[in-house]
Amino acid sequence: MYHGDTEILFPMRVAPALRDLRGEVWARLVRRAAAAPDASADALAFSLVLIRLSGCLTCHTDSYRAMRGCTACATLTVRRFRGDDSELVALFERARADVLGYIKLEDDGRSSADEGR
Repeated sequence: MYHGDTEILFPMRVAPALRDLRGEVWARLVRRAAAAPDASADALAFSLVLIRLSGCLTCHTDSYRAMRGCTACATLTVRRFRGDDSELVALFERARADVLGYIKLEDDGRSSADEGR
């Protein structure tokens, strides 16, 4: 069964729906990520946090999570998170560092390939 709100990985279009689920620190983080340009480090990091927390990599089209949709899944994940908002921010900062590290590796790889020409 396909649900119109289901995607392969966490979609940033869902982020605004998550804003009011926790405290002000979380709300600020959601606003920051939602306002960021597509494919920016902030948007990618926020998606990565939700992908990791929600288990998007193990979600399949016939799974209960997929049948409910990404908005319901992410909402439940954020509500069930047992840490405080500062822990979510720390997860975001770690994900942001991972994203920036990956981008740097890609850029360095491209530079090396260009030098070999």
